[in-house]
Amino acid sequence: MHGPVPPSHFQPTGPSTMRFFAIDIGNTRLKWALYESTAPGAVALDQGAVFLENIDNLADSEWKELPQPDAVLGCNVAGDAVRRRVEEQLELWDLAPRWVVSSAGAAGVTNGYDHPGRLGTDRFVAQIGARQHVLRRGPPRPALVVMVGTAVTVDALDANGKFLGGLILPGHGIMLRALEGGTAGLRVPTGEVVDFPTNTSDALTSGGTYAITGAMERMHRHLQAHCGEAPLTLMTGGAGWKVAPWLPIEHELIDSLIFDGLLALQAERAAA
Repeated sequence: MHGPVPPSHFQPTGPSTMRFFAIDIGNTRLKWALYESTAPGAVALDQGAVFLENIDNLADSEWKELPQPDAVLGCNVAGDAVRRRVEEQLELWDLAPRWVVSSAGAAGVTNGYDHPGRLGTDRFVAQIGARQHVLRRGPPRPALVVMVGTAVTVDALDANGKFLGGLILPGHGIMLRALEGGTAGLRVPTGEVVDFPTNTSDALTSGGTYAITGAMERMHRHLQAHCGEAPLTLMTGGAGWKVAPWLPIEHELIDSLIFDGLLALQAERAAA
């Protein structure tokens, strides 16, 4: 998944322009994006995604013709071995990447986790991205930050940008594989989501979907009751499109939420 951009589009627009390369390493895929600046709402010049088993030839394929960035910042939840493989590919630019480490606070978000450093970096960065969306749209308000991938996370930010807490639950694939492995006669289904399932495939698909959306609805109610106003609900992640149609509360699907957070973190560093 890679969209080339004509070389002329890569030309700097002024002396303050800084090319920025953002990397999001998830449990299944690596996503990347090249920006001409870290300005709020910056549009990617080029971007792509590859499955983790295919990252060892990025320097000779998708990244080969890109102009060298001035800074690289990444978010990684796939472990040190995968990170090292990516760093080997980044040697084509002779530029040391930085990797996000969850902290007590950054870029407008205060981390309320019991042990801030143990909060998954993808959750931390997505919350920062969500906070940027809140602040760009008007007065501060709470935000519900949902990521739907291999796992599902549902995180609550108050109107001041404090992370109040969140849920972690299995994604569709893990749920269905667990049922298949632990229940005789069940197989991973290709069913539909329906109100009243009358076959096993629909029952499994609907059950998984409603378990995930039910967790979102519950946290939405908690956050609204705590803050006294309805939160802005933002959903991201590779499987978000599967869940979004079945979530009855108002929400938006934003593919770039982690990249938006990485942009904000890089901008904060540059301004320091």
